[in-house]
Amino acid sequence: MRLATIQTPNGPRAAMLQDGDYIDLHATRPDLPVSVRELLAAGAGLLRSAAEAAARPDAVRYPAANVKLLAPIPDPPKVLCIGLNYRDHAAESGAPIPREPVLFSKFATAIIGPGEAIRLPAVSKEVDYEAELVLVVGKKGRHLSQATAMEHLAGCTIGHDVSARDWQLKKDGKQWLAGKSFDTFAPIGPTLVTLDELGDPHNLSIRLRLNGQTMQDSSTQQMIFRAGDLLAYISQIVTLEPGDLIFTGTPPGVGFARKPPVFLKGGDVAEVEIEKLGVLRNPVVQE
Repeated sequence: MRLATIQTPNGPRAAMLQDGDYIDLHATRPDLPVSVRELLAAGAGLLRSAAEAAARPDAVRYPAANVKLLAPIPDPPKVLCIGLNYRDHAAESGAPIPREPVLFSKFATAIIGPGEAIRLPAVSKEVDYEAELVLVVGKKGRHLSQATAMEHLAGCTIGHDVSARDWQLKKDGKQWLAGKSFDTFAPIGPTLVTLDELGDPHNLSIRLRLNGQTMQDSSTQQMIFRAGDLLAYISQIVTLEPGDLIFTGTPPGVGFARKPPVFLKGGDVAEVEIEKLGVLRNPVVQE
């Protein structure tokens, strides 16, 4: 199934995309949660109920062309990110292949949805683009084993890990959290595609276009640490919760590694496309 958060006259609502329409699940069946995160937390049984509600002839539908999409999970408990997780990107960066996942995070205030503007902060002159597959946690867990970790994954969405390289790499001591966490620096969407529809998340084409020009073009086959590896590893440190987002790293072609470097500027349009997940499109404006 494809889950989304849509803007309705009654506020943001969990929705399911079906036959070109977004079904407002709570309006169709008021005992269903109003948010995607609450829907995931309620478990597989309620997800089946949501699918049944979406199939009803009296379901409250909004044509996709008329819907304002928000981030599918606009209120994640945690936003976790993995650095240097593509073999071809590590080679591009001149970095050795990591022996363990490289972790950092973003603040939830960086989250925006499809079509919302990435705002370039006045205090940064080197803002970069990074296409990423994002894992969405569906079930709470701690100290997960490799054998059971994937049971805690609800599905995937598209992410754009926007990065202020001058803050991330050139400040004293380096400032990964600051460079990655400016407001609007974590677009996600358009929908959350559950694993039963997505299938294997490790064999998907992934690319980023900037103003129509392809800048990144690779496959999730290049991931060093796969979804189960990441879930198990992170769960040693923190409790995974429904709605947590895990940005899984970016392929080669990023701006700072190019000669000359290419950084985002006001008026740009960035599109991240991942096979089976769709396209995440965001304009860029100068703050």
